[in-house]
Amino acid sequence: MQQYYIGVMSGTSLDGVDLALVDFSHQPALVVATKFMAMPEKIKQKLTALITEPQITLSQLGEADHLVGHLYADCINQFLAEQQLSANDIVALGCHGQTIWHAPQGDYPFTMQIGDMNIVAINTGIQTIGDFRRKDMALGGQGAPLVPAFHQAYFARPDRVVAVLNIGGISNVSLLIPEQAVLGYDLGPGNTLLDQWIAKYQGKSYDKGGEWAKTGQVYQPLLQDLLSEPFFQQPPPKSTGREQFNLIWLEKFLAKHTALLPQDIQATLVALTVQSIVQDLQKIETTLPCELLVCGGGAYNPLLMQGLQQGLAHWQVATTASYGLAEDYVEAVAFAWLAYQRIQQKTSNLPSVTGAKSAVSLGVIF
Repeated sequence: MQQYYIGVMSGTSLDGVDLALVDFSHQPALVVATKFMAMPEKIKQKLTALITEPQITLSQLGEADHLVGHLYADCINQFLAEQQLSANDIVALGCHGQTIWHAPQGDYPFTMQIGDMNIVAINTGIQTIGDFRRKDMALGGQGAPLVPAFHQAYFARPDRVVAVLNIGGISNVSLLIPEQAVLGYDLGPGNTLLDQWIAKYQGKSYDKGGEWAKTGQVYQPLLQDLLSEPFFQQPPPKSTGREQFNLIWLEKFLAKHTALLPQDIQATLVALTVQSIVQDLQKIETTLPCELLVCGGGAYNPLLMQGLQQGLAHWQVATTASYGLAEDYVEAVAFAWLAYQRIQQKTSNLPSVTGAKSAVSLGVIF
């Protein structure tokens, strides 16, 4: 008998909502269906303002929380209708929420995901698991990344090193090294700076196929300055987001490098994403074969994929599709898995990844 769970993810790129229907009566779990629903422009603008503007009102925050809750519920209900399923067919759903701020360092560490899960639960009629990050942070962890535990369950192999690289708005990696504790952490900007830069100069939400970046030249002095950002040298556990890597951050560096063409800056930002990944993975010392599995939107950017292949010549570079998991939906499937772990009262964080004091079952049941 099926054990259907739904995973819901909307990332830092603000492009939309990913949904995955997963059957946990199979081992490994069977991905039954997936769907992407674009973020309505009105909501995207509100979220961008929350993330980027220095001052916002409590009214703005509360209204966005409400709107995003209804957005998730509407997406889930449409997904169910298309799959000819009802709420009664689903054991639970795991919804990450929309991150608007993530600050694991400092005197008062916190993370904030919005999208009222009460609205999601009431409007779908499905037991909803949300607020996945804050228990880990209460235990002294970073609250991120959360998907390495899922990656370990799905991708780990006894005869090779597997690195699962998600290039979403932010790049993050899970290192699955046989007989070693799993490591997982953020590497830096994935697509977020690329998306923000092309939006500013061409009014497009992203650089499809890296076509615009292909018309530019990498400017090495700017690249080296960008790579001097202390985050890139910081040891794990570490996590970051758009609150750090944004156009305000970039323009601090551009003030020193005037007269560059916009497309040269775009090409340099591609190189930044590649180099921040390559320089980290090159530190791994092993005699085992090494495999890099890429997922997220960056898997569709040939410039990024070529850069990774060239920079990691001794690695086999592929996408998660080679393991039967579509590149766009790994994180949505992961949040279905996190919901499953919560309902089963099984642990779902990895202290070796987040720095938490103990392993616990993450998520609040609504």
